[in-house]
Amino acid sequence: MTHRVVTLSDVAIPLSDGTKLAARIWLPADADGSPVPAILDFLPYRQGDLMVVRDSTIFPYWAARGYGCARVDLRGTGNSTGIITDEYTAQEQADGEEVIAWLAAQPWCDGGVGMTGISWGGFNSLQLAARRPPALRAIITLCASDDRYSDDVHYRGGCLLAVDMLQWAVAMLTWNALPPDPAVAGGTWREEWRRRVEETPAFIEPWMTHQRRDDYWRQGSVCEDYSAIEVPVYAVGGWSDGYVDAVLRLLANLSCPRKGLIGPWSHAIPNDSVPGPEIGYLEEALRWWDCWLKGIDTGITSEPMLRAWMQEYTQPAPFHAVWPGRWVAEAQWPPPGGLGQRMARLYLVARAGDSAGSLETQPGDGRSLLHSGDQTAGLDAGSLTADGGYGDWPGDQRGEDGRSLSFTSALLDRDLEILGNASVELEISSTRPLATVIVRLLDVAPTGESLLVSRGMLNLTHRFGHDRVEKLDPGCSSTVCVPLKAIGHGFPAGHHIRVAVASTYWPWIWPAPEDVTLELSCGASSFIDLPVRDRQSGDLALRELGPPERVTPVAHEHLGGQPTSRKIVHDLATSSSEVVFDWNVGGNVRLADSSIEYDGATLTTYRIDNTGPLSAEVTTEQSASLRREGDFDVRVETTGKMTADAESFLVTMSLDALEDGHRVMNRLWSLRFPRDGV
Repeated sequence: MTHRVVTLSDVAIPLSDGTKLAARIWLPADADGSPVPAILDFLPYRQGDLMVVRDSTIFPYWAARGYGCARVDLRGTGNSTGIITDEYTAQEQADGEEVIAWLAAQPWCDGGVGMTGISWGGFNSLQLAARRPPALRAIITLCASDDRYSDDVHYRGGCLLAVDMLQWAVAMLTWNALPPDPAVAGGTWREEWRRRVEETPAFIEPWMTHQRRDDYWRQGSVCEDYSAIEVPVYAVGGWSDGYVDAVLRLLANLSCPRKGLIGPWSHAIPNDSVPGPEIGYLEEALRWWDCWLKGIDTGITSEPMLRAWMQEYTQPAPFHAVWPGRWVAEAQWPPPGGLGQRMARLYLVARAGDSAGSLETQPGDGRSLLHSGDQTAGLDAGSLTADGGYGDWPGDQRGEDGRSLSFTSALLDRDLEILGNASVELEISSTRPLATVIVRLLDVAPTGESLLVSRGMLNLTHRFGHDRVEKLDPGCSSTVCVPLKAIGHGFPAGHHIRVAVASTYWPWIWPAPEDVTLELSCGASSFIDLPVRDRQSGDLALRELGPPERVTPVAHEHLGGQPTSRKIVHDLATSSSEVVFDWNVGGNVRLADSSIEYDGATLTTYRIDNTGPLSAEVTTEQSASLRREGDFDVRVETTGKMTADAESFLVTMSLDALEDGHRVMNRLWSLRFPRDGV
């Protein structure tokens, strides 16, 4: 049974400190007479304009099936009052608790609330669950993390990220500096706009100030105390997304009812994602909501804890519309010992007179290989968090393999499938006190093409933990462990497995301040452990998940915009290389109901040359605009630049606010952050 849906726009939710949060709410038409559970999505991404089209394809579906759905702007964003000061703050979480209580108290609500969201909304769904507001009954978290330091766009393996971090900081500055809609804020909208521009901070300041895993990052990281989460959790992710590891960690560490779903998808909702296959995600989520918010036996709790897409080999390419494979499932995660899951160890073995090596079932004789990193290693890495754009996926890795120490197995005589996190142990030394190591796992076809399967990285000064810096003693070896990103992948018979080790990976991570040579000892302490999974008969009995039902979006018109692209440029005159990322942030769209036009653009360039690691540079130019003919026309333009010297990282940023094409406000930042082991 479905209901006619009523949409409530410009709803103001009052907070105890006088702040008002703006919401759009979808309700079954008869909810006042027959109260229903509520579902909350709590984001900074402007429910009144920027996200209207997306939201209209999700929440009306659940509302038509008996739920009140609320999309709420965080304080200081969209049409909400106040100032947003950072990501995932304690204030944001306290505000979320008030919003949940307000929803539960509405006459159309039966007192129960679910929470969901992708990315930011997935993070704060977990964070709110850990605070245990009384009305919260269950959550669905998509493409999110339980660990703000180790598994987000700031640091990975203790390495400072060049990819995404500055770009994301400037993107948030751009969106946070947009004004509320004058039709909602009334005559004070310019006053509110001025306050936002003058008081909105540069998010990058705390991110760069806290280069180790300290209390700043522990706040909001639910991995600090998994037991705090008691409500049922459905964790959803994709192998092409940057946050997929959290799905497996949540399944392994939570004690509440929990379920995990991992497809081949990118950073997107899986009913509208590449690579396919897409699934009926809205229908799957409805089964979860019906079970935990309405007490209906949908059968979802009797299904396996984890369902994952076992990827097959496919030709390396910068874009994948569909990734071939099949669904597999595990009743528990991690699987109990002996139930088709085991670790298979392959040793990194050096070959006499060869700079490459082999993967063997027995350890090598301990001879060493030297590796001096090429500053351009990593150019073919693709995206940290693919969102479906061309160039997001790493292409053929043979060039990267040649810029690394590569170890290749013999031809496989049978298919081999892995599911979970591979782990690499290395006995390694460095010529410098600061160094990083990057490890990639690859599937090599008989014709030579090298497909990236997984990767991991480690700041070697963090080898004893991310909360401390222990500089290396040059020439002295250490044994380090490098976990690789989780994956489900099948290596076919006739292919090779390859492990590649390097000391540089631009533009993913900032290089060490000096050229580094690593020495890798290829004996019993250098190996990879692969999480091998045997085929199981139960995989064939899994329930179908698709195809997705579609909801017609609100009326809108695309006025222009180019698809996202990523390109690599080599300048032979200067020996420099650039990765240029042109991100289409929703395109140029006019909304029929409000007559608002919005537009956005982001162009980020990552440059380096072989003169040395201090040539690395990130620049970004971004803009966002809103207009309604005859009413208002505003635009925010921002820039950011990040470089490094031997002692510090240097960041400059600018913000220009324009009305009717004329600058009305401007801000500049010039920031220096001392290196702390990075």
